[in-house]
Amino acid sequence: MAYELLAKTPVNSVDLHSVQLGDVGPTVVLLHGLFGQGKNWTSIAKALSDSYRVLLVDLPNHGRSVWTEHFSYPDMAGTIGQLIRDRQTETDHFPQVAVVGHSMGGKVAMALALSHPELVERLCVVDVSPVQYSTQSSFAEFIRGMRQLDLDRLADRTSADRALEPYVPDKAVRSFLLQNLRRVPVTPGEQGAGGFAWQWQMNLALLDDQLGEMGNWPDHFSQPYTGPTLWIAGADSRYVQPEYAPAMRSLFPRARLVTIKNAGHWVHSDQPEMFVAILRRYLSAAS
Repeated sequence: MAYELLAKTPVNSVDLHSVQLGDVGPTVVLLHGLFGQGKNWTSIAKALSDSYRVLLVDLPNHGRSVWTEHFSYPDMAGTIGQLIRDRQTETDHFPQVAVVGHSMGGKVAMALALSHPELVERLCVVDVSPVQYSTQSSFAEFIRGMRQLDLDRLADRTSADRALEPYVPDKAVRSFLLQNLRRVPVTPGEQGAGGFAWQWQMNLALLDDQLGEMGNWPDHFSQPYTGPTLWIAGADSRYVQPEYAPAMRSLFPRARLVTIKNAGHWVHSDQPEMFVAILRRYLSAAS
């Protein structure tokens, strides 16, 4: 299975799991954040699929995509760029795409637009900034809780939810994390109850080790991305602050910011209807 592989060389686009919804209109690539997977965006993709070809991607070390030994935003951006090129070759249309990325996926999307602007017609960054974040303490606690689970003795998801609660008090966040807990069949003689075993789809060991790097931002980009750029932030989140505006404007001079009330870091889950309305209006606007 793809999520059990360790890539020792740069990840190829064929190592990424992706699903397309919709078969008409321009292509929109959706990139999830840390602990996520492409299918987390299914409701958003369905809402757009009447007018767009929406590509849901599992980023490396997440979902059904390949596991790697190292974490790098430029490397991930290069892999997504190759995925876009491969799909252009297959379909022979839409030389550029719209890229929407949340949190970690937002940093991948920004790195892609800056390093491969010829592929990105427009960019939407969801609740993250091109800066180094000094703390990832809550995420570290999430990983600690997930790694503490004894998967060999785990009875069911309810038990997993109960065991995670001390580390992840928010029930909605626990539910989000537990979407990554997968029940897989085992062959006779392998450890597992009733012919199956529990596995995390995420590469928790690497995410734990590289969490600080995920909070960083590569600073080697020499030229700004001059295409249309939309920032969507949650009003109750801390990831898009006024002091980050100079960094945003220097790299993305055509950026504009929309803040959604009553939404936190997972703004597209907290206010999905408002998010879709804003995104649809942006995607249909002239460049």
